[in-house]
Amino acid sequence: MIRFIGLTGPSGAGKGEVAKILSGMGSYHIDCDKIYHELLIPPSPCLDELRLNFGDEIFFENGELDRKALATIVFSDEGRKSRLPVLNAITHKYVLDEVQKRAEKLKEYSVFTVDAPTLFESGFDRQCGTVISVLADKEIRIKRIIAREGLSREAAEARINAQPDDNFYSKRSDYVLYNNGDLLSLEKEIKRIVKEAGL
Repeated sequence: MIRFIGLTGPSGAGKGEVAKILSGMGSYHIDCDKIYHELLIPPSPCLDELRLNFGDEIFFENGELDRKALATIVFSDEGRKSRLPVLNAITHKYVLDEVQKRAEKLKEYSVFTVDAPTLFESGFDRQCGTVISVLADKEIRIKRIIAREGLSREAAEARINAQPDDNFYSKRSDYVLYNNGDLLSLEKEIKRIVKEAGL
């Protein structure tokens, strides 16, 4: 029987560290961000559906997705209401279908950590036996985002401010992990959760 651990949290919280620890304990890590980027390599049914809904203007001449053009459409004031839900519905469908396919192919594993920034928004949390949210102090998250992606402090703060607050995650999760850099404490807490949840 396949069991899913839903792993989520805001940018810079350090979900990757948690996923590594869980992998070391026997869970297979499925990175939904990575799957999403793979689905955007043409040719792709996901891209076909995006073209159908958003038009040719979100593509370069070589068939690759122009992410800036798409972002301009979906993150405008009007786009957030009407276009962003369409984008999410399309991409979530293809990503989650791929998650299921991969889990079914990997017969040697029974527990899968599904690392998904939009776990709740996609509705996949309902298929997870255990949901863990990873949170961290805002200043630590800002430093991690700057170091990882080379963004300015202003851009890192803007990203954080555009995401749900900590309460959004904590009230929907079975467990909350605070990853402020103490890896020994983090590992100890993960082991406690794994034991308590019977994973």
